[in-house]
Amino acid sequence: MEIREYKNFQLDEIVNFYRSVGWTNYLERINVLEQAYAGSLCVLGAYNSDQLVGIIRAVGDGQTIVFVQDIIVLPEYQRKGIGTKLLKALMDKYKDVYQMELLTDNTEKTKGFYRSLGFVESDEFGCVSFIRINMDAQLKV
Repeated sequence: MEIREYKNFQLDEIVNFYRSVGWTNYLERINVLEQAYAGSLCVLGAYNSDQLVGIIRAVGDGQTIVFVQDIIVLPEYQRKGIGTKLLKALMDKYKDVYQMELLTDNTEKTKGFYRSLGFVESDEFGCVSFIRINMDAQLKV
């Protein structure tokens, strides 16, 4: 398994990733997904030989903050340490950045995964996280 920068954006490949994990909102706005990848701070891929089997995408300034926007591993490759390798590679790449953040599903499985890699819920730092979802933007194509 090799982790390396994902440089040659291939729409069909990325669409397959999002579809494989049921993230259909992204698929309703393909043009936005392409622009999001183009504007990302960093995209790393996990490769089994030459096959892309996992991907992590980060946004931010790369100096004071990195936000983990997406981490996807193809279902048939999940539970094999690939997500861990992707996140560790991103953390290593930005090891001097003060703050790395992410939003995830509120399940014990996902919380346990991120805790195992040193992440904590923001309230443990006396902080609270806020999010604003623009539902109108979600519908624009």
